[in-house]
Amino acid sequence: MRHYPLNLSVEGRKCVVVGGGRVAERKVKGLLRSGADVQVISPELTEGLQRLVEEGRVSHHRRRYGPGTLSDAFLVFAATSERSVNAQIASDARASGVLANVADSADECTFILPAIMEQDGILIAVSTGGRSPALAKRVRDRLGELWHEIVAGIGSNGDGF
Repeated sequence: MRHYPLNLSVEGRKCVVVGGGRVAERKVKGLLRSGADVQVISPELTEGLQRLVEEGRVSHHRRRYGPGTLSDAFLVFAATSERSVNAQIASDARASGVLANVADSADECTFILPAIMEQDGILIAVSTGGRSPALAKRVRDRLGELWHEIVAGIGSNGDGF
């Protein structure tokens, strides 16, 4: 096991997402659900990210990644479509002591994200150590189905949940 499993509080912490595509949008939405102070660095944004900026939920710097981007950051997501930029972000994060998730290289990550299912105050996380996110999602989905069966069974027994 290369990664130590934990649930990390990002509430009120500066979390940087470099990239403006679909992957970046997913990362931003997860950070927002956890109360992070999200900054997006990208020349372009998806419609969904643009909406979040317009709503004031995310700050956006319309530029490419560069020096100083990780200043005071707690963590960073490198989610660009350029391998060399993602590698530079990972290197800068290591040098700065910033936690980093690199979308196209599990080996460069100091943290990875499991596939999660959250229901009724229960969080189930499934990880393959970054080797197969698709498999983790399939297992998560099956556990979600099983969860619904369990809750339905508890409710029908009168135990409630």
